Amino acid sequence: MANIDDVARLSGVSKGTVSNVFTQNRHVRKEVAERVLKVAQELNFKPNYWARTLSVKRTSIIGLSMPGENTKFSKFHMSLINGVLQVCYEHGYRLLVNTMSTDYQGQAKYLTTNPVDGEIFLDPEQDDIRLTKRTQSDPPAVVVGKPPEPLRPQLCYVDNDNEMTAEQVTQYLIRLGHREILFLNTSKERTVSIDRQRGYETALGQAGIAVRPELHVFKNASVPSLDYGWESIHCLMARGVSFSAVVADTDKVALGVYRAAGELGLSIPDDISVFAFSDDSVFAPEFRPPLSGVSLNAEDLGREAAVLLIRRIQDDSAPIVHQTIRSNLVVRESCRSVP
Repeated sequence: MANIDDVARLSGVSKGTVSNVFTQNRHVRKEVAERVLKVAQELNFKPNYWARTLSVKRTSIIGLSMPGENTKFSKFHMSLINGVLQVCYEHGYRLLVNTMSTDYQGQAKYLTTNPVDGEIFLDPEQDDIRLTKRTQSDPPAVVVGKPPEPLRPQLCYVDNDNEMTAEQVTQYLIRLGHREILFLNTSKERTVSIDRQRGYETALGQAGIAVRPELHVFKNASVPSLDYGWESIHCLMARGVSFSAVVADTDKVALGVYRAAGELGLSIPDDISVFAFSDDSVFAPEFRPPLSGVSLNAEDLGREAAVLLIRRIQDDSAPIVHQTIRSNLVVRESCRSVP
């Protein structure tokens, strides 16, 4: 069976050059790479991946940890993955996606070692075992979203300005005349819930509108998003809580709001205006009228997270960076002015 020495000898290059052709860790001139690949194909040579991994102590794999309700990715997640993959391709890395949640199974998982050179973590929580259990010997990490407060100085992260975005969404609804704005926030465990709460309350305060606790609801982490939106509307209406607009954590929550409104004989936007902290939903055909949302530029989030991670992998003395990616409101027909 042919080995790397045979390929190097017949190609007229060093073993290091052959290795670089396959790992893409260093640039090799196109004509040289083509010659090496031609010889390798003729000899039916295939690099021993794990042997190389043991010798260089690198796997050329990046991990992406994105716990969720299930493994069906939203358009946000797909766009983010595309951003990560672009950078992986440019630098010769592969991507390992892990969707395991942080329940007891997740705790067992995080006591083991992943075959990755570094990892990107999505949806950080206040007490996130993926981050709080990290040690100095663990591979580099980058977080999409804000890590828990005590860990922020130690970790790179990429995020939208969620406080400002929540403030802008609430201000938009206030300009339309809404004063009773229901906020269906994510779970209290998620770090993003704090920033969005602060932005929501800031906008209300600036408009002289009192914060009503019954109009700020936090998601139960164990309840699916669609059920959360549906149950919240039914329960609040049954209790006689009045509101003219809803700010929903995600498009799935908003879809639950739409379905509950339809069952209760309420028209969107004539009776209730709806705005979500997401856009480009896979459920878009079900939103009638089309849903107003926030474009979080997920591909940019993924791309920048991967850039920061690879920089840390290649140089563990690289600075800790906290980067903000722009977001923008996308107004559609789900909101209207009120007297």
